[in-house]
Amino acid sequence: MLPKVNQILYMQVNSIDEEEAKEELKARIADVLDEHVLIELPLRVKTGKVKRLYAGDELSAYYITEGGVKNYFITSVLGFREDVLKLVVLKKPELESITKVQRRNFLRVPAELEIAVKVSEIVQFMGYTDDVGGGGISFLCEKNIPIQVKNEASCWLLVPFKNGKVEHANFKAELVRVKQTETEQQLVMLRFIDISDRERQKIIKYCFERQLELRK
Repeated sequence: MLPKVNQILYMQVNSIDEEEAKEELKARIADVLDEHVLIELPLRVKTGKVKRLYAGDELSAYYITEGGVKNYFITSVLGFREDVLKLVVLKKPELESITKVQRRNFLRVPAELEIAVKVSEIVQFMGYTDDVGGGGISFLCEKNIPIQVKNEASCWLLVPFKNGKVEHANFKAELVRVKQTETEQQLVMLRFIDISDRERQKIIKYCFERQLELRK
């Protein structure tokens, strides 16, 4: 489903400036045309103040549809239009480029990301993910590392974004499955049990960008 008039669009600017990239914005959709989406001037969610955008800015955006489904897409600022209000002209997303994320059905993508895992003061190690999602991940590590199902772990995941920025996502997880492979490694599957919305959004944003990359 494409965005509709009067829906609220939530956005983040894909910026190399860390503070700007973290800032969440929102704006009402004023019109949806054949190739463009027109939005009112975006407001900073935390302060309610207007955020100035510039032609060429790339945005990670989403809108919410029935059942709390978040519809993610990447767009860019094409320009501005004077109407009764000043409007921002965005590139309209293709339907197939919109990624739907339900609360209990997070997108998972294959990805090789660096992860640090701490099970105890003694058992601490590094590994690489096999796949990543908003609800959990799986990773590969050496077979001689003593880990078991139902162990809890504190983790730090290295998350690279399309704009060149790299962040860490911190969370606590439960080991739900350990599978021995034919190589010298074991595949460990984790389910998030303690992760903030901000940290989860980093992972979801990465998954979204990664899926678009895989579709090319």
